[in-house]
Formats: sequence, structure tokens, C-alpha cells
Amino acid sequence: MSEDSLLNVPTIGFIGLGAMGGAMARNLLAGGYPLVGYDLKTELTAAIAEAGGQTSSTIAELVQSCQVICTSLPSSQAWVTVAESGILPHVRPGQTVIDFGTVTPPETRRMAAAFAAKDVVLLDAPVSGGPGGAEKAALYLFLGGDESAARKHLPLLHCVAGADRITYCGAAGCGQVVKGVNQLMMGLADAAYLEALSFGVNSGVDAAILESALGSSGRWRADINRTAQRIVADEGETVGVKFRELPYFLQAAAEAGFQLPITERLYAFCDAGERVVIDDNRPAPSFWRELTKHE
Repeated sequence: MSEDSLLNVPTIGFIGLGAMGGAMARNLLAGGYPLVGYDLKTELTAAIAEAGGQTSSTIAELVQSCQVICTSLPSSQAWVTVAESGILPHVRPGQTVIDFGTVTPPETRRMAAAFAAKDVVLLDAPVSGGPGGAEKAALYLFLGGDESAARKHLPLLHCVAGADRITYCGAAGCGQVVKGVNQLMMGLADAAYLEALSFGVNSGVDAAILESALGSSGRWRADINRTAQRIVADEGETVGVKFRELPYFLQAAAEAGFQLPITERLYAFCDAGERVVIDDNRPAPSFWRELTKHE
């Protein structure tokens, strides 16, 4: 940033400094933004201090000292709790809250209204690309909320996502809806590949033969082949189907009055299973294990 532009740079408060949030916070620092970090884990706040940022011992203190508050939290409920009890009571008119996590659209809309009542804008800006994309500032970002506020903060968002990878999706909650489409496309596709392969394995054909027979030409063949390769490498149990987030999308559908029958059945099937793997840092069932176990 030029010396003149630095005069108008807001101080950013960043809550949640894990694999995603920590990388995004460091990229914002590298982009010239003054930043105050907060996380329950002191080693993560220490890492931000080492990168040149400041730290805060409380969320209230962070909110009071920053113009823009960014969040990257591990679950929808965690974000709602922090937003409702930690951020909302301490905001002041003119501030902006940007949430980079995945949250149910109804909760995002509800909190957007609560912030708006205090003359504060909430932008939902869920991202896709994982820790690798976060480190490289090459995330895909789905942006929802007031359009003028969204445009105003594009320079900030360009520090965490590729300039050609940011899509304005519409009013509050629309970014979360598009993120839901993204997650369901991946989760349901992986579930379909696993179920197709389980038919072969359960019918007595070795996964290595399936991998060889299916080949890799054509998009869907390449995708199912990659899944077969993981099964051959004894990693089938770790192929995720977005289990943790499926209830978010089921809740949104239920509140809007439409159905997601495949998603509902997938979640119910997995939810009945034993939590035998770690998915997104939490115990989770394995769809592959449930498909191939024999009573």
C-alpha cells in the first residue's frame, strides 16, 4: 500500500486464528493492514504477534479497538455464540463484521438484522480452498450482505482471496447459501463415488481391480478413480462427505420449506455410525466404513 492509502486503512480485529484464520490474518498483515488477533489458544495469538500483529486478551477489547471485525470459527454454533454474546454487545455504529466461516443461512440473516439494528454491517464471506488456499491467499470467497459495504471492503478481501475468485452473491445469507451448494456438490459426489465402489467391493471385486478398470479418462471417471485410489491405499475411511455441515443445509431447507432428500438420508445413515475418524478436527463417522461393514 502507498503511504497515502495507509491513512484510510482500518484496523482489523481477527477472531479465530486456527489453520484458516491464522493464515488469513497473516495475509492481511502482509497486505499492510494493522491487525489485532484473538484466539482461545495463546500459542495462536503468539504466532500473530510474531508476524507483526497485536493481540487482545478479550473479544470485547478487540471489538472496541477495531473498525472491522473478522471471524473464522470452527462451527455455525461457535460463531453464533461469539457473535451474539461476544461481539454484538460491544459494537458501535459504522463498524463492519466479516465472517469467513460456514454458518447456517438463517442464523446469518438473523444476526445480520441484529447488527443492523446497531448500525453495523455483517458480511457473510465463507471461503473454500482449505488451509493450502488460505496460506496462498488463493481462496474462493462467496460474499453476502449489503452490496455497497461489500464493494468497500474488496481491497481487504483481496488479501485473503484471489481477485478473480470473489463472487458477490446477494443479500445477507446468500454467501452462505452458495457455500452450501459448494459443500453439497463435494459431499454428495464423494458419497456417490463411495457407494458405487462399495457395490463392487461388497460384491467381491478388489478395489485395485476397480481402480484399474475404471481408468481416468473423462471427468467423472477421474474423480471416481481418485476415490478408488484412496480405498486401495487403505484411506477409504477418511474420505469425507461433509458430515459435520450437512445439518446446516438441512436446517436451512427446513426453514425455507423445501426438501433435500439425498442429503437427509446421507446424514441419517452416517449419524447412526460410530465416530471412528477425525473430520475437520472432530470425531465423525466414516461413510465408507458404514457401507462396507458386515454385521
